[in-house]
Amino acid sequence: MTSLIYLATPYTKAPGGIEMAFIRSCELAARLIKTGRDVFSPIAHSHPIALHGKIDPLDHDLWMDVDQAMIARCDALVVAMLPGWDRSKGVAAEVDNFKDARKPILWIDPETLEAKDWWLP
Repeated sequence: MTSLIYLATPYTKAPGGIEMAFIRSCELAARLIKTGRDVFSPIAHSHPIALHGKIDPLDHDLWMDVDQAMIARCDALVVAMLPGWDRSKGVAAEVDNFKDARKPILWIDPETLEAKDWWLP
């Protein structure tokens, strides 16, 4: 069985707004998938659902509740160090959740996909 990666990217703190955040997360998820990784991107998954389902895309509590189910199923967290990642409440909460679950965390350069830092339980 292959590992499922949870991809953390900024949303509300992303330069260019939430639509650009959505596009960047989709592009990065696609690049990771092309390298053979199984990826769940909460932004790529929830942004279009929010827009087309008439749900507030900025309702942090609602979306974190939804994301909890995926955090439980994912094996590792990959934090994309896109602009705004270090100010993102969502990314910070995801990091805390993975640490609490004692699951590995990897911070990557979004351009090169190279590891910049990691946390292992």
